[in-house]
Amino acid sequence: MPPEALDAALLFAPVGELIPTALSHVRPGGTVVSGGIHMSDIPSFPYRLLWEERAVKSVANLTRQDGEEFLALAPEVPIRTETRAYPLEEANRALDDLRAGRLSGAAVLIP
Repeated sequence: MPPEALDAALLFAPVGELIPTALSHVRPGGTVVSGGIHMSDIPSFPYRLLWEERAVKSVANLTRQDGEEFLALAPEVPIRTETRAYPLEEANRALDDLRAGRLSGAAVLIP
């Protein structure tokens, strides 16, 4: 159990039954995001978990062919990636940096 209601929850586990659990821990107006490429079915859950404008979203999922086509094209395009590593225990600092615009690229949490 989190110590207080969350603004959002991001799930990478491919377990659909975690969606209702996550919804029960986000504040009104909060969002639950499914970040996995594949997820088992989401079970039925009480409407009260969506009440007060809570939302469930998913990331766009790509096919293997999409990935192969992108990787074939990548050397022809000047793609520049930027990452900044944060120790896992500094995840909140990574989020603060993102919110404050101090982060360019992707934050990577290292266990």
